[in-house]
Amino acid sequence: MSPLLQVEGVAMHFGGLVALDHLDLTVARGELVSIIGPNGSGKSTLFNVISGFYSATRGRVMLDGEDITRASAHRLRDKGIARTFQSSRLFLDLSVLDNIIIGMHTEKPPTVLGVLFRPANAGRELNDCARRAEALLGEGFGTLYEQRHRPAGTLAQADRRRLEIVRAIARGPKLLLLDEPSVGMAEAETQGFIDDIARLRVNFPDLAIALIEHDMRVVEAFPDNVICIDQGRVIVRGDFSAVRKHALVQEAYLGKAAHADA
Repeated sequence: MSPLLQVEGVAMHFGGLVALDHLDLTVARGELVSIIGPNGSGKSTLFNVISGFYSATRGRVMLDGEDITRASAHRLRDKGIARTFQSSRLFLDLSVLDNIIIGMHTEKPPTVLGVLFRPANAGRELNDCARRAEALLGEGFGTLYEQRHRPAGTLAQADRRRLEIVRAIARGPKLLLLDEPSVGMAEAETQGFIDDIARLRVNFPDLAIALIEHDMRVVEAFPDNVICIDQGRVIVRGDFSAVRKHALVQEAYLGKAAHADA
């Protein structure tokens, strides 16, 4: 069976700056791949290419056997790619439930005529979305379920991150891209996040996840498939234990001098 996501020889240039340099990546259905690397190594640029925010200079991106290299971010959401960002994109004045419902409504946005002349249909759709959102919160995101009527802006940082993930999966994507989801979390919050992701994988076994992460506790919790990127290239791939000990990874994070002194 072919991988769900195939990134083949992708390059991304910004003028004379090479952000991605003939990079290859595959993610299978139900697989979680952790992507690590020093700041500026090209990790977020890779996500921007996969999700349609950037158009690759060279190479191609395949999703479920379809070439999506030139597809827009909007089209890729419809095709089953969801993502979170390093900075929050929540509607802070709206409730937890409303944030999720807004994401669901992008599946089939109501028309103005439909709302005006078929208000009962619009009301039923809204109620259906609310029920689905509550059910989703109940599948392993209990702390959010208890706060579902609170404004998102009143949530703790860790719960805002959880809400970003719930909103991303509300449409039932094939591929979920998580960009530094544990940033700013305390140790106990990080462990809670790890537990959330573990439950997510149980509840959605076919969901493919690509995870950019600096916190090695998170990467170690899902150790089977780890890649390290430096200067826009994949330098090492394998399980966490092997990757973290690799000389090229030590050099990328610590520098040649530090590695030589080790």
